[in-house]
Amino acid sequence: MAATRPLSRFWEWGKNIVCVGRNYADHVREMQSAALSEPVLFLKPSTAYAPEGSPVLVPAYTCNLHHELELAVVMGKRCCAVPEAAAMGYVAGYALCLDMTARDVQDECKKKGLPWTLAKSFTASCPVSAFVPKEKIPDPHNLKLWLKVNGELRQEGETSSMIFSIPYIISYVSKIMTLEEGDVILTGTPKGVGPVKENDEIQAGIHGVVSMRFKVEKPEY
Repeated sequence: MAATRPLSRFWEWGKNIVCVGRNYADHVREMQSAALSEPVLFLKPSTAYAPEGSPVLVPAYTCNLHHELELAVVMGKRCCAVPEAAAMGYVAGYALCLDMTARDVQDECKKKGLPWTLAKSFTASCPVSAFVPKEKIPDPHNLKLWLKVNGELRQEGETSSMIFSIPYIISYVSKIMTLEEGDVILTGTPKGVGPVKENDEIQAGIHGVVSMRFKVEKPEY
């Protein structure tokens, strides 16, 4: 099975993308949101993946598409209700992802008390970097993330600033839904989220580990 489903290409076969909101205090403040005692969770479909070389697509129904830079945790085996102390043993590696967000749509959803699906779960809403084996990242809470749009630095943050740690998140999520090999958890975004438009170029990276580049386009449909 490993030969047909390599973790290095998890985005081709992984089923679930679980996203954590409000996990950096500076982002909570910039969004004028309230910090919570438990993680905020939402989902993206596997068709949200956009590996490097494919474009970021702007949905026709938004006028305000935002980038959100996130460290992604790639699960290496099935886990259900794992204790926090054992959670890191289920991690295969990491990636850098963007949680592309139709901000105007999300704002309307919030006002109406509706789910964020339209704002967060559209096709190509999760651009993803190359897979990074966990051996190359001995401490995922000691990473520097950055993102540029057209060469201008927009986001810069450190994973040490997460409100909820990665083992806590894995344990928390696994008590709600069973996670499987190839599933991904997006761990939240630092401050600096902002708009992109057609023909913009997004560059992002984990300092010293991996980087990626995407062009923003309108879909042909």
